[in-house]
Amino acid sequence: MTYVIAQPCVDIKDRACVTECPVDCIYEGARTLYINPAECVDCHACEPVCPVEAIFHEDDLPRHWAHYLAVNAEYFDEAASPSRARRDAVGDHPAVEALPPQSGPHKKEISFFTVRKEEAADADLWFPS
Repeated sequence: MTYVIAQPCVDIKDRACVTECPVDCIYEGARTLYINPAECVDCHACEPVCPVEAIFHEDDLPRHWAHYLAVNAEYFDEAASPSRARRDAVGDHPAVEALPPQSGPHKKEISFFTVRKEEAADADLWFPS
């Protein structure tokens, strides 16, 4: 079993999930993030921190994004192949590369930085530094 990153992440890459993942199984492509199914330990840490709700357990993927299970797996199959070494170091799965730019009003509200849980717990909201 594994978690899967679907289309809402495309052109967002908030990275909160990367910070939260205890086994570092989330990798960055050019336009989206990918979860390596061979490394995912099914811990559920990434799903609740995703601000665009792009992460799903493989059994809970919405039907219209079901192909992202294969997209995540194939991304790592391609990364291991010798032909991948000749491509750019950071690329994307062909299905993601073929998507038009993903933009919308809700995506502008997302911050592009993350903090660890320990840092957030130490933050003094009354007296910001």
